[in-house]
This record gives sequence, C-alpha cells and structure tokens, in this order.
Amino acid sequence: MSKQLTEPVVSVCIPSYEGAEFIGAAIESVLAQSFHNFELIIIDDSSTDGTDRIVSNYNDPRIKFLRNDRNLGPEGNWNRCIAEARGRYIKLLPQDDLLAPHCLARQVAVLEADTDERIALVFCARTIFDSHGRTIMSRGYPKRRDGTVGSQSAIRTCLRRGANIIGEPGGVLFRKSLANEVGGFDASIGYIIDLDYWFRLLLRGNAYYLTEKLVSFRVSSGSWSVAIGNGQGKDFQHFVARAATNPAFGIGRIDIIAGKVMGWTNNLLRMCVYQYILKTK
Repeated sequence: MSKQLTEPVVSVCIPSYEGAEFIGAAIESVLAQSFHNFELIIIDDSSTDGTDRIVSNYNDPRIKFLRNDRNLGPEGNWNRCIAEARGRYIKLLPQDDLLAPHCLARQVAVLEADTDERIALVFCARTIFDSHGRTIMSRGYPKRRDGTVGSQSAIRTCLRRGANIIGEPGGVLFRKSLANEVGGFDASIGYIIDLDYWFRLLLRGNAYYLTEKLVSFRVSSGSWSVAIGNGQGKDFQHFVARAATNPAFGIGRIDIIAGKVMGWTNNLLRMCVYQYILKTK
C-alpha cells in the first residue's frame, strides 16, 4: 500500500452529536474538495437521531466512522478527533458547517510552502448563514490582505475586539505536530474552547490569513454557539482573566480592559442576531 494512502496529508474531522439534519451536507462539502489527499474522520458522540444511518450512505474509502460508547461532550469528542487523525494537518469541521471546494487546496498550499514551519495555523474569511442556506453576513480578519499575521498581533486583536477573530474550527487548518505539543482542547471555559486552542498554537508560530471565504458557518437552533447563549459574555471575561496570567501572551492592561468590555458588547449583539435568525427561520 502506498504512503499516500496510509498517511493522508490532511485529516478532516467531524465531531458529531445529534447532527442528522445537516451532517450530510458537511460530508459532501469535504468530498467535493479539489484537494484529494485527505481522510475524513467522523466521530459520533452517542447520538440517537440516526446520524449513523446517514453516514452509512457514503462509501468513499477516505471516510472513517467511529461512534463513542458514551457521550464525551465537545471536549472529549474533539480531542478524540485529534487522537485519531493521521494527517500532517488537521481541520476540525463542525457537523453543520460547509467547506468551499478549494478550502483544503488553498490552506494546504500555505503550510506546504512554509518549509521552516513558522506558521502554526492558517485561517480564512467565512460566510455566516442560517438553517435555510440564506447568507446573513461575512466575517474576516480586520483590515488585512492575504499574508502572515504575527502571533502577538493575532492574540491582541482577538482580545481587544472581544471576539474570536481567527474564527470557528472549520476555517482553520493547523499542524498535527503542534497539536501533539499543545495537548487537547480545554472546555473548562466553554464558549472559547476553540480560541483558547488557537492561542496555545500561536505560542508556537504565526498565523496566515486568506481573504477568500473558504468556509460557511451555520447558525441554527442546534448550533452549540446558540445553545450556550448568554453565557458567552461571561466566558470571555473568564478567558481574558486567565490569559492575562500567562506572560507568554504578552497581554497588557489595555488589552484586558478592552477584552472585558468588548466581550460583553459582542455577546449582546450576537444574541440579538441569533434571536432574529431563529425567529425568521
């Protein structure tokens, strides 16, 4: 068996829980990639909605389906995804989000060209859409073109804006080697489980931003970001306080104050958007 088949370049991992409604579309967006050297690992967290039957409809040999004997929750399931991944690079794709056809090709090219491995992760602009596929807005890194974003700059921008400017997991590709170094996801502060991980990766390298919208993030009644709701503002406060205790992040007093104020402000705005979307579904 060839090395290409045994060692995929990318591991796309879909951690699933009660995802039957949208997981088929997520799978198809991965299988439609112009970059083909990947494995697709789907780990179902003991769902009861027939997710397994939907996955069984796909017979692509790159798909690996696993099911947890008991519910591990987001932290446990996301970490099992990383443990199962065999690729040089990892992308964690939420069950209801979608990749654009050239997402892997564009992001892999950046990391492959980085022979000195100074880039820890690649992220991109993304489209926010609702359960009916209607585009709500686009999001991206402020005032940037394609290119490297210094780790300290990325960290400070996220804090001062009170938000995860790097973005949701589906828009990020990172190195398996660095995942092994930083350890697993930490959901002790639930809302920022992904941002906390991006920060830890950024202690080991810079980020690279692509202005092209390469992923679509779905907001629906089943989205985890909707489910945790009003707790997001409080979680960001706790995250800022915890990050400030780590001198490696280089966080100053202004960063802390701005992060706490903007964290609450963004939470209020976010919940207004969520409520509007869910009322118009």
